[in-house]
Amino acid sequence: MFKEGDKVPTFSIITDKKEFILKEINTYKTVVFFFPKANTSGCTREAVEFSHLIEEFKKLNTLIIGVSKDSPEQQKKFRDKHDLKCELGSDIDGKICEIFSTWVEKSMYGKKYMGIQRSTFLISEECKVLKSWPKVKVPNHALEVLEELKKIS
Repeated sequence: MFKEGDKVPTFSIITDKKEFILKEINTYKTVVFFFPKANTSGCTREAVEFSHLIEEFKKLNTLIIGVSKDSPEQQKKFRDKHDLKCELGSDIDGKICEIFSTWVEKSMYGKKYMGIQRSTFLISEECKVLKSWPKVKVPNHALEVLEELKKIS
């Protein structure tokens, strides 16, 4: 998993609106948050919290994109149902999860399975990780990311 100072390789991902591209040099900072499944309680709460703060992030020249393995159609339904304002990327083949090392073995009730580890990355205009949050706890996480961004900016 990326740590502060690591360079993130360029990538593109299909969103529910268009294609998102992280280039070597961007005109904005980027928050990439990985979530396990659209329309589940924790994922909904996290996406809603980022959406409520989207204007604050924009003032700090920062774009927000949530990433899961849901299809673009599922992401669109998720956006529409909860009036989400952030981009939602569909990593169906898991390539972006692989780049960020967020596809991990998980365990629930003693059963092991593979899934997305809820994680967030704050990335500079030059594609360097400014801060990472592995194993995110949802309540107030978006606000925590915003406060960190304010300190850095």
